[in-house]
Amino acid sequence: MNMKANPEIDNFIQDLLFVDEDKGEIAISLRKLVLEIAPSAKEEIKYGCLVFVSDKRLFCGIFIRKKHISVEFDRGAEMQDPDNFLEGSGKNRRHIKIFQQEDIENKKVEHYINQSFKL
Repeated sequence: MNMKANPEIDNFIQDLLFVDEDKGEIAISLRKLVLEIAPSAKEEIKYGCLVFVSDKRLFCGIFIRKKHISVEFDRGAEMQDPDNFLEGSGKNRRHIKIFQQEDIENKKVEHYINQSFKL
């Protein structure tokens, strides 16, 4: 897992933990999951969120919303979604809403991150 010290990302996570501890813990879990699947991914703060880039492609983002965290996929419309967890109707992007820690497993987020990384 490539969780190198990065002051910008560390500050983002610390600020989130300060404002909303539950969302901060969810974001930490999601970050670890992405980096387990894609250890070579580069982390960046972009668009006010934490994004993951591989081969110049932003394949996944963790967006903090008022009532949930949105895990977003740049090419989500191309992904297999037999359980209909992906939301969105745009040309490319799709997202999964995470309201609590259990949603990460219950909504099979690992499967979707893995798919997105491999596209």
